[in-house]
Amino acid sequence: DTFDAREDDVLLVSYPKSGTHWLAGVITKLYNTQVTITSPIEFGDISQLEELNKLSSKRIIPTHLDYNMLPPNFKSKKCKMIYISRNPKDTAVSMFHYYRDNPNLPTVDTWPAFFDLFLKGSVVCGSWFDHFLSWEEHEDEKNILFLFYEDMKKDLPKVVKEISLFLNLNVSDNDIQDICKKSSFSDMKNDTEKENSNPNHTVCALTSNRKLIFRKGAVGDWKNYFTPKQNIRFQEIFNEKMKLSKM
Repeated sequence: DTFDAREDDVLLVSYPKSGTHWLAGVITKLYNTQVTITSPIEFGDISQLEELNKLSSKRIIPTHLDYNMLPPNFKSKKCKMIYISRNPKDTAVSMFHYYRDNPNLPTVDTWPAFFDLFLKGSVVCGSWFDHFLSWEEHEDEKNILFLFYEDMKKDLPKVVKEISLFLNLNVSDNDIQDICKKSSFSDMKNDTEKENSNPNHTVCALTSNRKLIFRKGAVGDWKNYFTPKQNIRFQEIFNEKMKLSKM
């Protein structure tokens, strides 16, 4: 609660498995000054917070916290926050694989079992619906930018331009094209696997195995997992929970 935010901190906010690392990779390429992607503020011990305070460079801070759990300082200082969201069906499938391959998380062997847990919100960051809604309530605030993973897949240069304007960075169209070339999902997956030998190099507090971070990056992969019955059930819960949402 007493975390000391700086006015030039940029928060990268997401529900897990929504494209955080991809977005982080893009954002660091936009700056020509020294920026540091920190570890997420919500995991680890007090010494980690002390490490963050020592950073002299601009801090890009990833977090999976919902809006109500955010240290108040970020809100009062009007820090810039970028929220990335992804189709919750794809998010659920991606998270299922992440659970299965990650020894730091409980073992959930089957997709139907995980599907039930996801719908109940009994997973590592709680309910997807609650998380999304807590942030959507604030999407019109000037210091918050809402992005969708699917838009990044469809037209990355357009989204990168939007991010650079939001962060008041002067980036030429040529540079944006260049950044997008270096930020394709497959390039970033390869880079990540090369960096896997360095355990410090991670944005993810739940694993230092970076191979778990990028899997397929596909849009619509949920169709290979959801049964028609599961899809109907998901849709019913979605419609109920999101009835007041623009989504």
